[in-house]
Amino acid sequence: MTRAWISLGSNIEPEENLRAALALLEARFGPLVVSPVYRTAAEGFEGDDFLNLVVGIDTGEPLHAVRGALRAIEEARGRVRGSEKFSSRTLDLDLLTWNELVDPALGLPRDEILEYAFVLGPLADVAPDERHPVAGRTY
Repeated sequence: MTRAWISLGSNIEPEENLRAALALLEARFGPLVVSPVYRTAAEGFEGDDFLNLVVGIDTGEPLHAVRGALRAIEEARGRVRGSEKFSSRTLDLDLLTWNELVDPALGLPRDEILEYAFVLGPLADVAPDERHPVAGRTY
């Protein structure tokens, strides 16, 4: 089994979209490890506050299947992909880690873990003793 950590964020109807995302993730992957929810200001643009959290899954599915499932959940909740990195979103699901895999081409571990408190904070809440695969420090 692989332990994967996934960040969730939304600033468009965030309570509804995050609740639905958690239900869809649990239906697909089984029981989740769920962090507290953090409210954070929009980063890099003017917009409504985001609600952010991190979930852990244990899965036997391959990496590409999990990534595909995350994208399908985003799209099911109305996610429209545009060219702007920093913009309002119905739902943003990012695969943060895949066990201890370090693969820059796949973006693993995700750089945002060490760049943004809205990712690191929730991850530290649910995985305080795990170590970042590159930095070697606990979350």
